[in-house]
Amino acid sequence: MDFSTVQGVILDMDGVLWRGDQPLLGAAALFAFFSERGVRFVAATNNSSKSPADYVAKLAQMGISGVDESQIVTSGTATVTYLQAHYPAGSSVHVLGGDGLKQMVAAAGFALSDDAPVVVAGIDFALTYQKLKQAARLIRGGADFIGTNADATFPMPDGLAPGAGSLLAALQTATDREPIIMGKPNAPMFEAALRVLGTGVGNTLMVGDRLNTDILGAQTVGLRAALVLTGVTHADDLAISAVHPDGVYNDLPALMAAWSGQNGG
Repeated sequence: MDFSTVQGVILDMDGVLWRGDQPLLGAAALFAFFSERGVRFVAATNNSSKSPADYVAKLAQMGISGVDESQIVTSGTATVTYLQAHYPAGSSVHVLGGDGLKQMVAAAGFALSDDAPVVVAGIDFALTYQKLKQAARLIRGGADFIGTNADATFPMPDGLAPGAGSLLAALQTATDREPIIMGKPNAPMFEAALRVLGTGVGNTLMVGDRLNTDILGAQTVGLRAALVLTGVTHADDLAISAVHPDGVYNDLPALMAAWSGQNGG
């Protein structure tokens, strides 16, 4: 893989920088690596449970400082952008998701409501049957159904856990309605990241851990894509996949070593 023309990096977080609250090897060193080379970066995640401010704080707790909220793009931010483009300010929205997503929707000028014509669903680590029931009732009653992302699983320190896609599948089964999906592999997430970076498609690299979102989405919009095997995708998955990254690395130190080798250390 040729790193010589890479000017910007879109960096996934869950499964690349950490699992749950456990930092992965090389996470802090990666940001110093980018700084030394003048490479711009945006951290982009399908996880909508936290706000950009929450992610900046989480990075700081892991010893990674100097990251601005503007450098964080989530499926929640893409969802808010979609809401602002399609619904008048002040519209009522029912959110099934984490506090971070709810805060972002409210901050964008929408009224959070238990009875609304729009349902936004994302990962909810405090999910209950009653929450599913309420969202399903609204969707069956005709509410627009928007999903932050369709990731079936979520990497945690003790293995893969159900992701937002599993929650959406339950709602889809209960309502016979398909959601409109905002996150990777759909283009809005990548377009938002490129706007922040200010780099061209040909000079931007996606680094992710999931073939069917990070890698597929990046290649669909014309980006190069590097896969690290520290999250969802394992080496055995590559042999049976129709999606093939431009480079595959065991972890972030291996990625940095390959990059350094091409640039003389």
